Amino acid sequence: MKTLLQLNTIFLSMVMEAIPFILVGVLISGLIQTFVTERWIARLMPRNRIVSSLFGCGIGVFFPSCECGIVPITKRLMNKGVPLNAGIAFMLTGPVINPIVLFSTYVAFGNDWNVVAIRAGMAVAVAFLVSVIVGFLFPDLPLRQPKAQLEAAAAIEPGYMPEPAARRPVGTQIADVFRHAIDEFFSVGKYLVFGAFIAASMQTFIPTSSLLHLGNNEITASLVMLGLAFTMSLCSEADAFIASSFRSTFSMGALSAFLVYGPMIDIKNTLMLMAAFKGKFVAVLIALVTVFTLIGSLIVGRLVG
Repeated sequence: MKTLLQLNTIFLSMVMEAIPFILVGVLISGLIQTFVTERWIARLMPRNRIVSSLFGCGIGVFFPSCECGIVPITKRLMNKGVPLNAGIAFMLTGPVINPIVLFSTYVAFGNDWNVVAIRAGMAVAVAFLVSVIVGFLFPDLPLRQPKAQLEAAAAIEPGYMPEPAARRPVGTQIADVFRHAIDEFFSVGKYLVFGAFIAASMQTFIPTSSLLHLGNNEITASLVMLGLAFTMSLCSEADAFIASSFRSTFSMGALSAFLVYGPMIDIKNTLMLMAAFKGKFVAVLIALVTVFTLIGSLIVGRLVG
């Protein structure tokens, strides 16, 4: 009975913690769908693959959304014509480098700007490398909606400038925003609930102590923190406070793995990714993020430790 109560408590806390950020995400998604045109994106987006990846890494500063709400935003941007590499760069960095997350990291680690710089810098490096590689590996958008793929591919063709649609009344546009947001919320919400249940079950039946004793060197310590980040599935606005509680157990290198990997890949957003992208792409994305985060944590451990 006590175990079931613990499972229920963890599950509800995850869902309640994530819902506000999903609401923000789907509302932004609705605004993008209604007010951001393919013509505007075609003018704004750099044509060069490297530059567009860097651009995608940077715009996360302006979207205060955690990993729970970033997938629908990214999907909508890609449907509007944002290239895959730029969209993935934004999706991976957005939950880490937005001001809310960086400030919470600063507070959690005793007003230490060094930790903030390590977290943001490593996240941008990992996201940039992953986005460039997936851009080469997947020339076509691996979205699950074939129509969206064709529209997005057309939108990023050089010289493509669709004709602007007739202006509609503001009231109609606002109604469209909420209609798209509601549809997106119910589409994403079921994966959030299922993912939160899996994560809560793993936290309940796999004690953290059974993983901590494995971290007896830099590589295994980073792998343990990667595993904890994935299974705990914390929102990025709160994960720094959990990470700071491990300071006496793990080095900064291992802690950086936790701080960077969790917002990019966890149980909840893996299921959301599976709903938005094809399975092969999700598998490659997770593998790349895991490898580069591990390498980054080892580099941080050498430089800081």
